[in-house]
Amino acid sequence: MKKILVTGCNGQLGKAINQEYMKDEAEFINTDVQAGEGVTALDITDVEQVLALVRETKPDVIINCAAHTAVDLCEQQWDSAYKINALGARNLSIAASETGAKLIHVSTDYVFDGTGTRPYTEFDAPGPNSAYGKTKLEGEYFVKAFANKYFILRTAWLYGDGKNFVKTMLRLSESHDKVTVVDDQVGSPTSAAELARMIHFLEPTENYGLFHATCEGSCSWADLAKETFRLAGKDTAVERVSTEEYCRRNPNQAPRPAYSILENYMLRLTCDFRMADWKDALKEYMDTLH
Repeated sequence: MKKILVTGCNGQLGKAINQEYMKDEAEFINTDVQAGEGVTALDITDVEQVLALVRETKPDVIINCAAHTAVDLCEQQWDSAYKINALGARNLSIAASETGAKLIHVSTDYVFDGTGTRPYTEFDAPGPNSAYGKTKLEGEYFVKAFANKYFILRTAWLYGDGKNFVKTMLRLSESHDKVTVVDDQVGSPTSAAELARMIHFLEPTENYGLFHATCEGSCSWADLAKETFRLAGKDTAVERVSTEEYCRRNPNQAPRPAYSILENYMLRLTCDFRMADWKDALKEYMDTLH
């Protein structure tokens, strides 16, 4: 039976992966920073701890969903962000190589500076301008340097079972007639369930390398809020504002990419799996909330 070790199993993607694989005959080793029912405690920033667990459990696949994703906090917590996003990826790569496991590592659109005018492909030069983006890019470099069999998946605007933009909008709609949302940042909202399907598709293959992994199509954050309210049958109005105006009202924001549209170029060229359109994936997700 295939053994799959998941880090960050209590996060949105970790939960979605467990759900996606439910019908498979696979043994899951679910890990997170804190132990719980069916969850093994694992600090991915501790290389000896990582090596000990991987040597003991001998997984066939390691899926790294663990990350320091609090973009604003990363600016103040560089060491912590670097340990989790970069060294954590390094440690898992070393362990995967030693035991012959495949490594699936999840990265982000924040590795780009967000000044593009066309969808970024896997071959465009990265240039992050936030601590989060810089540490995630370092994680990619470590995976390439230390892992033998790896998939690096860059995703964006992820939502699933947990804290996310869609749920925040729904919560605000309960007490606000109007919400203020940035309209000059564009990207591709991606459901954790859809990303889990892509992982499930790629994992058994030897189609290794770097992939962009977002739902098809694109919109602004304001568009996403409006579509969320439409699907939920809410009358909440969306006030569209610029990033500059939003930052004036909410200071101390880390820089966000203005243009975050990723093209799933390698996916399209190397296999027949296609990510769902963002509106279809959002509707599927909203249906699970009722």
